[in-house]
Amino acid sequence: MAIVAARVDERMIHGQVAMVWTNTVNADRILVVNDEVVKDEMQIQGLKLARPAGIKLGIASIARSVENLKSDKYANENVFVITRNIPDMAALIDGGVNIPVFNVGNISAKDGSRQIKKSVSVTPKDEEIIHRLTSQGIKITAQMIPNEPNASIESFLG
Repeated sequence: MAIVAARVDERMIHGQVAMVWTNTVNADRILVVNDEVVKDEMQIQGLKLARPAGIKLGIASIARSVENLKSDKYANENVFVITRNIPDMAALIDGGVNIPVFNVGNISAKDGSRQIKKSVSVTPKDEEIIHRLTSQGIKITAQMIPNEPNASIESFLG
């Protein structure tokens, strides 16, 4: 199994992910990781509809995803991991999943967050996690689409 890409995108699977990112990273499986989504049948059905033709889809909790990724459940597949938020991605990494680099694509504004890029707003907790992970050697980029420069997210935190 190879994790060919990892992305934080609160929209999870949408046009850019389904058409552009999945093809660019040559994924044959998208793994959506989020504890709330697995309990929401309407969101699950929406993700199934958004899944590109010919691409396998997994939707799992953080704990199940850690277990599956570490046990090589997806042997011989190119897996594109998508989490809804930065804490979920950090939980995968903290759980022992080897994700040396991930991309932050879209996080909308919410109470207490600040916009650091057109499509990315972060909370103080997000910033704390970003600093911790980058100090551990994890590369975190901020790219909406693949042909944008893959600048470090820290360059936007200022």
